[in-house]
Amino acid sequence: MWRLSIRQPIDFWRMGADFTADSGTSSRGGELRAEIARGIVALHKEIYGKGPVKVKVHVHDDSVTALMRGGFMPVEQALHDIGKAEAVTQQRLEVKEAMRTQYTALIERATGRSVVGFMSGAQQDPDLQCEIFVLTGSDLLADDSDDAGSEPGS
Repeated sequence: MWRLSIRQPIDFWRMGADFTADSGTSSRGGELRAEIARGIVALHKEIYGKGPVKVKVHVHDDSVTALMRGGFMPVEQALHDIGKAEAVTQQRLEVKEAMRTQYTALIERATGRSVVGFMSGAQQDPDLQCEIFVLTGSDLLADDSDDAGSEPGS
């Protein structure tokens, strides 16, 4: 089991982290986004040995989205360069799934709400990563018997 431990402080402003996204529903929007960004960068550093160089966090109603640049390891870049980008993407998805508990705990601790959905994605050209969390209370999950069996958008 992975355990989060931060060995040295992270200077997000030097890294170019951007915390200017929407303020979400919290009165402490900027602090909340910064807390989430720091936690995600720390998890990435713990797992991969380095974290993303830019992070943008959006907190809105029933979701939290983290968009990141950088953070791929040299071996992952080497695989990409020889046409094995799919292997890197798959490996990252497997690791994120193994770390689901740590990612969701971070968001639950920061927002005070339970996470009911966690999705992750990565690509290398350009190097982008994302983490998406759906929080309790989402109207997407409302049990509405009138819509049972209907197609989205109908």
